[in-house]
Amino acid sequence: MSTPKDHPDIIHLESPQAQDPQTTSPEITPAPKPITDIPLTGRDKAAQFLKQATQSPIIVTPSDNARVLRKIDIHLLPIILFVYCLQSLDKTTLSYASVFGLIEDTHLEGEQFSWLGSVVYVAQLVFQPLVAYALVKLPVGKFCATMVFCWGAVLCGMTAAKGFGGLMAARLLLGAFEASVAPTFVAVVQMWYRRKEQTTRNASWYAMLGVVNMLGSLLTYGLGHIKSTLRPYQIIFLFCGCITVAFSLVMYVFMPDSPMEAKFLKEDEKVIAIERLRMNQMGIGSGVWKWEHVREAMLDPKTWLWFCLMLTISIPSGGISTFGPLIIQSFGFDSFTTILFNIPFGAVQMIATLGGAWVSDKIHMKSAVLLFLCLPPIAGCIILLVTGRAPSDRAVLLVGYYIISVYPGISPLIYSWSGQNTAGDTKRKVTTGMLFVGASVGNIVGPQLFKPSEKPRYDRGLRSNLALFVVLAVLIVVGMLWIKVLNRRQAVRRRALGKPEVIRDLSMMDRKKGGREYDDEVLNMGDENVGNKAFEDVTDLQNEDFIYVY
Repeated sequence: MSTPKDHPDIIHLESPQAQDPQTTSPEITPAPKPITDIPLTGRDKAAQFLKQATQSPIIVTPSDNARVLRKIDIHLLPIILFVYCLQSLDKTTLSYASVFGLIEDTHLEGEQFSWLGSVVYVAQLVFQPLVAYALVKLPVGKFCATMVFCWGAVLCGMTAAKGFGGLMAARLLLGAFEASVAPTFVAVVQMWYRRKEQTTRNASWYAMLGVVNMLGSLLTYGLGHIKSTLRPYQIIFLFCGCITVAFSLVMYVFMPDSPMEAKFLKEDEKVIAIERLRMNQMGIGSGVWKWEHVREAMLDPKTWLWFCLMLTISIPSGGISTFGPLIIQSFGFDSFTTILFNIPFGAVQMIATLGGAWVSDKIHMKSAVLLFLCLPPIAGCIILLVTGRAPSDRAVLLVGYYIISVYPGISPLIYSWSGQNTAGDTKRKVTTGMLFVGASVGNIVGPQLFKPSEKPRYDRGLRSNLALFVVLAVLIVVGMLWIKVLNRRQAVRRRALGKPEVIRDLSMMDRKKGGREYDDEVLNMGDENVGNKAFEDVTDLQNEDFIYVY
């Protein structure tokens, strides 16, 4: 049989018990000798699975790798996209309901409506530590499906709320159950995809916010015209809740807990699905909660950088998502026209989210794209602040509002930037939890910067948002500089251990562009045992082969 050097497009994959230094994993990774001095129970589940896998060699071509990736996308992405679409729709039902008489019918006064927007994130803030622990210890798919069922049931019950107390209780429970969804999806993407593939997948499910703002506006427009004993906003709550409950059952049946337990993959495909992630240097999941990972996450400056980034972007996000339709209505439009004019907002969101991910994927950088995405919201806030509110100003005001709507493209890039720069199962979950703590705090504060009594200008909220987008740009520059420092430290560590000081990050490379140079890089790295800690459940700071991404 010919060797990989004879056929650079064919890569031999073996189980860890029968590996050779020249053996390489699918398309992107070498298969180095396993570390034997770490107890199996303390290692990643992928290491346990590979240890029990067949010892006979498996020949994997790039087409095999593409085929497995395609199967993963087909089986996972539709579930993730639809569930996040439902969650986004459920969250925005409050803002849609506000233009259909919710405030008047339930006799909300003062800042009560603002608190209905914030209380969801208060619950999410409280429950994030439990979510982080559950994502390490519990089956990911079944845990998420159960939470989806619970929040759908609560949304159905919200139909019966007649006043502030009932609405507040329902929104609190919604936040508690929804707290797990986005962290779960971040974990799922890290568990199934190469680092190069993660950005577009995270952007895909986050882009559902834009889809909801388009289709949700049309859906609300139609539901609002239904003649019934129920008020239009009650019909919206009931409809969205019933769909969520129904789909949670579908998710429970078809959402796998990990690549090792995926029924849609054959046994050899499971090995491919695992080995293709080796050069991520991040592992898949250990099922073991490690307090040393928690300590490192809390002491790692990167964790607090990601936290500050999410906090800063989530404050304007929380305010605009809650008061967006009211801002449009303040331009002088009626309820139904307001809903229709919210549709372009969703289109801009989706284009910015997917476009930002596509560009960052092409240039292999998150930070530069994040900086660019800060500019349109800054311009939009300035337009709304300096423009009058006369009928002749409506076109300019709408342009300013739509320019602001570029901001949703920022959050998924922060999720990916953080996820691609963090290794170790517990540390990843804790770091993701910290991101969502920041997001929750931001979404609590955001609606408080806007008050219905301040219409039509909402000057305080817009000025605050303008300042926050500027702060966000500064934090991104700080992140770029810190990652540069970390990569220099890693190079020094490798040199001290006798490894190449400069190595290529195969998890961020594309073989189609790298060609023969890419194949030679894979084989040479296999000789150096780069990747031998990939499935040992060690953190990025403990693994000298880990390469940080800008």
